[in-house]
Amino acid sequence: MASIRTKRLSNGKPAYLVRFRAVDGKERSKQFSRRRDAEHFAHVTEVDRMQGSFVDPRLGKLTVADWYEQWWPTVTNLRPSTRARNEDAMRNHVLPAFATVPLARVDRTSLREWVARMADPDQGGLAPATVAKNVQVFNKLMRAAVEDRLIPANPVERLPLPRIETEEMRFLTPAELTKLADTIDPRYRAFVILAGYSGLRLGELLALRWSSIDARRRQIQVSETLSAVKGQISFGPPKTRAAIRAVGVPGFVIEELLSAGGPADAPTDLVFVSPEGQPVRPTLFRRRFWNPAVNAAGLAPLRIHDLRHTAVAFWIAAGAHPKQIAARAGHTSVSVVLDRYGHLLPNHEDAFMQALEALGASGAAPPNVESS
Repeated sequence: MASIRTKRLSNGKPAYLVRFRAVDGKERSKQFSRRRDAEHFAHVTEVDRMQGSFVDPRLGKLTVADWYEQWWPTVTNLRPSTRARNEDAMRNHVLPAFATVPLARVDRTSLREWVARMADPDQGGLAPATVAKNVQVFNKLMRAAVEDRLIPANPVERLPLPRIETEEMRFLTPAELTKLADTIDPRYRAFVILAGYSGLRLGELLALRWSSIDARRRQIQVSETLSAVKGQISFGPPKTRAAIRAVGVPGFVIEELLSAGGPADAPTDLVFVSPEGQPVRPTLFRRRFWNPAVNAAGLAPLRIHDLRHTAVAFWIAAGAHPKQIAARAGHTSVSVVLDRYGHLLPNHEDAFMQALEALGASGAAPPNVESS
């Protein structure tokens, strides 16, 4: 049990020393100038120990930077691109503001001020989504500190963030897509056509191998993605299980791919490579081929990711169901499709009401409903 001992300071005033045993079994002490504060601390310490929620106050003195150095090497479940992005967020935004601050001293006021500075147009004006990402990384760091009982609560949890406005998505028409394909370097014509009708992500397109193209079934098997982190190219599985999928494409897309000259004797070769025959680096591809083609076709501004939106728009125009769209796009749930593309989906209200009218006029009972 925690015990309280009265001691006399050099100025003659009394002090109250609370002795308690920490989680590691070692004896600790904490000094107070008022006895009631010492008694309160001793009582809370004993209650926390019995409930298994005791936090050693000394551990909270560890700075944010020191804790990050301990915690970060233990995080091993991130993709290389995600890891690099989180490292950038810590190095450029979190640590400059909180590196020397003890974990227990990180408070809500300083956090709100930090968020306001990041979002302030006069001090950089980061996009709301970027601000949210920086806070998310810091939140993970502090959540781990709570799990290791360095601090009793996470002050970053549920921190108010700038509102992320939904941006209008860019879609190409079939004619615009063909114009872009005709404009870009011929070796990447099939890239544009495939992206615009398959909805594959950039990393999935650049990791596509000839062995993943089933010409007979008109399907593309997505099982690999390319990442470029700090100049290093790597291949790995897609981010989620839903992203591992077979995507059907029209026959003319398959013809475009085969016309690119797939080597029959090297099925594991990449479909799209650089002029030097190496894997395509996304940044160089945008600068050398994509941006010039977009400008020449009069379609700027246009991101490569907008071809994914274009594909979904084509699917919707062709009558695809939200569940079918989610499966083709590799989304984890239909709700993602409805949130992003719901305004494009056809309104079936009129047909629904007509069916109800016809049902009522017939005098028949609805299916699976017995007359009383």
